[in-house]
Amino acid sequence: MIKNNIEKIINKLKEIKILVIGDLALDEMIYGSTERISREAPVLILQHTHTKFILGGASNAAHNVSKINNGKVSVIGVIGNDYQGKDLINAFKNADVNCESLIVDNNRKTITKTRISGSCSQSITQQIVRIDRQTNEPLSDETEQKIISAIENLIPNHDAIILSDYHIGTLTNNIINRVINLSKKLNKIVIVDAQKDLDRYKNVTSMTPNLPDTQKHVGFYLKNKEDFKKAGKILFDQTNANSILITCGSEGMVVLENNGDKYTHIPVFNKAEVFDVTGAGDTVTALYTLALTAGATPVEAAIIGNIAAGIVIKQFGCATTTIQEILKFIPNTIELEY
Repeated sequence: MIKNNIEKIINKLKEIKILVIGDLALDEMIYGSTERISREAPVLILQHTHTKFILGGASNAAHNVSKINNGKVSVIGVIGNDYQGKDLINAFKNADVNCESLIVDNNRKTITKTRISGSCSQSITQQIVRIDRQTNEPLSDETEQKIISAIENLIPNHDAIILSDYHIGTLTNNIINRVINLSKKLNKIVIVDAQKDLDRYKNVTSMTPNLPDTQKHVGFYLKNKEDFKKAGKILFDQTNANSILITCGSEGMVVLENNGDKYTHIPVFNKAEVFDVTGAGDTVTALYTLALTAGATPVEAAIIGNIAAGIVIKQFGCATTTIQEILKFIPNTIELEY
């Protein structure tokens, strides 16, 4: 019965329109082959081979949505007046993500993570250094108001909103409150993916924190069902969310409902060699949001997100999946712990 319901929901996902608001980022991947040690300093010299641009941060959630619903996704965020901003726009266009509502702020940098990786002829590629570019100061009043205006224009045209908070400054309290209040008025679903300060998000549909961030927020380890339910009560009291999905890595996921009284543990499906967990949380959030909006229960939506995450962690970098792949990997039996 669960499998049949999951299949029906997955086939509805392509019709859902999603708006992603948050810290939009570009992952710039620079690759080269090792030549020798420099005479100028004890550092490697790499012969550049190619550069690849990948959507990271909140942008990765939008990319995951686009691969499922054929581009029915828009983003709102801030970029700088720099070449990284142009590269991010091109990456959005290549991913079929609507980025017409990006706000350009001349005083901010486009959030960019540059990873430089090298390899010699008989070894795998290895990351050597990462360079982060971002502006950590609060948004100016002018930029904040431009974002709020974009929110007011776009929310009515979308079915659900993802607030993706990497704590680089885009999601101010004023922006969060405007999104939640307008979404509630228009009966829109709001899902929060944040790493800390979860109590800033009140009256949302659901949130998707991972286990370490949840433990840090509540102040104790979550080792068993009672711990999770205790943490759930704290989070529900602080946020008044309808449900909470806690991702637990190799231990699967936990869905909490009814103010923490209802606990459901979902194991990892399709266990296989893990190549890279980068961006898997964005994949879960994207599929969880799509599924909830398509009428799934929180547990059904989490199962779909779980299947999708099991696919993308077999790939390097921020990866995505498709409806066809998810349907292919639905397990024949789904054993849940209550």
